[in-house]
Amino acid sequence: MQVLTPRVDFDAYVERIGRATSRVLMLDYDGTLAPFHVRPELAVPYPEVSAVLEAIIEAGGTRVVIVSGRPADELPPLLRLAKRPEIWGSHGWERLLPDGRRVLEEPGLAARQALQEAALATEAMMPPAARLERKLASIALHWRGLPPAVSSGLAKDARALWEERAADLEILPFDEGLELRARGCNKQFAVKAVLSETAPSAVAAYLGDDITDEDAFSAVKARGLSVLVRAEFRTTEADVWLTPPQELVAFMKHWCVKAG
Repeated sequence: MQVLTPRVDFDAYVERIGRATSRVLMLDYDGTLAPFHVRPELAVPYPEVSAVLEAIIEAGGTRVVIVSGRPADELPPLLRLAKRPEIWGSHGWERLLPDGRRVLEEPGLAARQALQEAALATEAMMPPAARLERKLASIALHWRGLPPAVSSGLAKDARALWEERAADLEILPFDEGLELRARGCNKQFAVKAVLSETAPSAVAAYLGDDITDEDAFSAVKARGLSVLVRAEFRTTEADVWLTPPQELVAFMKHWCVKAG
């Protein structure tokens, strides 16, 4: 564990978790709670992660929120929790509440049409081993597992293709891929929404690994702790860097505090 922001007293923060009557723990999924996998349906959480999440939810007093680029429905079967946490999927465009209710934002017609055209053009030019994922408000091109020479050429070609259609869209890199996304919602949007519904005195944290988590780190810093979870360090706005799975699990166990 390494503290990256001089103003952060990590030990004092951990003590606050134990004393707080209200807490909110926001977590990315892929790369944070689970290692990446070429087949996303097999990307199960690191050992102990699901058990610790179960304990946090069961203890009460902590609002557990998963914030992911994935469609929200993909996560419950992977987490396998008895009680479903709140899930923000598709980078904040959809919200799946613990009781099963769903709240959707939808991009405008022009953005949807541009994404459809970009998806068709990308599928026509990408190699068979690459994967194009269509989401509610984006398309994501994955090249995990491809040789570096192939993936670098694919990234260059896809970016050039997408830049022709990016008027209402934005191009965002992520680990082993590139995403074309409608403007309007992102992980920062989800974090700000959650914090707006949270008592000012609540202890808050956001854990993420990817470049797409940076806007969420910025959003949570005024109210809580931003935590980079990665095996290898990268430049980040996060306050703390943890390596998975041991340091990640150790941090999460601080939140297993009985309500009241």
